[in-house]
Amino acid sequence: MPMPRYTIWGVTGLPEIVQGDDLVAIIARAIAAQSSDDAEATLVDGDILVVTSKIVSKAEGRQVPVADREKAIAEDTVRVVAERVHPGGVTQIVETRHGLIMAAAGIDTSNVPDGVALRLPEDPDKSARALCQGLRDRFGVSVGVIITDTLGRPWRVGQTDVAIGAAGMVVTDDLRGGVDANGRPLQVTITVLADELAGAADLVKGKASGIPVAVVRGLGRLVVGLDAPGARSLVRSVDDDMFRFGSAEAYRLGYHAALAELRDGGQTPPKRAKQQQD
Repeated sequence: MPMPRYTIWGVTGLPEIVQGDDLVAIIARAIAAQSSDDAEATLVDGDILVVTSKIVSKAEGRQVPVADREKAIAEDTVRVVAERVHPGGVTQIVETRHGLIMAAAGIDTSNVPDGVALRLPEDPDKSARALCQGLRDRFGVSVGVIITDTLGRPWRVGQTDVAIGAAGMVVTDDLRGGVDANGRPLQVTITVLADELAGAADLVKGKASGIPVAVVRGLGRLVVGLDAPGARSLVRSVDDDMFRFGSAEAYRLGYHAALAELRDGGQTPPKRAKQQQD
């Protein structure tokens, strides 16, 4: 039995991306330059490219002046999930138009020129499909594409990269209905392959290395047609979300719901009833 393995390397030599740049052409040139020194770096069938969302946003002109950052956050916010006041201001965790739950709607000022903030791509799955189709046409091979951004996670310290856009690949492995290595039924396990690869690729891309693209090789079984569901399919529905709000927001909603229930039932709130008895 062959030893299971896959490899990841960063694509070096990409220039600073600006609005209007052709990402397919730029990435293709960087891969071609790498391949001139290392023949194994050329793309082959089954490769998956993992692309940092910032270069996609820059090429799509998603920059806004820092002075307009709060306005942009409000425009990209569907609902506020949680707020926390701290000495530096207020941190908001929000649901974006993309269905993502993240701080400040994903709009930040890292790895951009001074005075500029950067919004997420307008439609990350659409951007991934365009990149995937362009690279397939350019190299004549079947590849997949993941577009990533950085998120924090409930109950976990720090951040990791996850897939916010994907094309040409299977984004999950639904193991429900199967059995584990001991023959026990699997009832809830859905492995999020796109997120796992996003986090793994960030180990060679990094946040300050100037390497926004990585190639994953050895998982060709995941590469499929461009009609496969993208990263939007990873968004949990509201009905399935057990943690829709922050603790303060959940407490406030529960408090007001309890008061409304008491009013509708014609009952006296417990605290007031105790005072009347005294």
